Amino acid sequence: MTLDSKTWGEVCRFVVVGIVATAVHYAVYWLLMQRIEVNTAYTIGFVVSFVVNYYLSARYTFRRKKSVGNGLGFIGAHVCNYLLQMLLLNFFLWIGLGKTLSPIGVYAIAVPVNFVLVRTVFRKLG
Repeated sequence: MTLDSKTWGEVCRFVVVGIVATAVHYAVYWLLMQRIEVNTAYTIGFVVSFVVNYYLSARYTFRRKKSVGNGLGFIGAHVCNYLLQMLLLNFFLWIGLGKTLSPIGVYAIAVPVNFVLVRTVFRKLG
């Protein structure tokens, strides 16, 4: 499968935005996990990262105006992604990966899934 230049550009911009959003998520999580319950810390980090991610995805990655339609679709995609991430986080904690490394395993699986979901939202509702 070859990617056309538009899709390749989206993938590259998604990587940049993904790095920023993931860094925000992990930074908030890391700061909070030392003080509050891990799932709560992870959720707060997810919400903060979500806001950053929506703005950057609409404006930079997919170059679409923010709208009610793509906003609701983005929320729906991220609810699915959040559930996947929480399942994976708790799985990685359960197998003993630890609070510091578990999110990295989560990101390795959830980020590609998130790209497909978000791309679909901005293509259909953007």
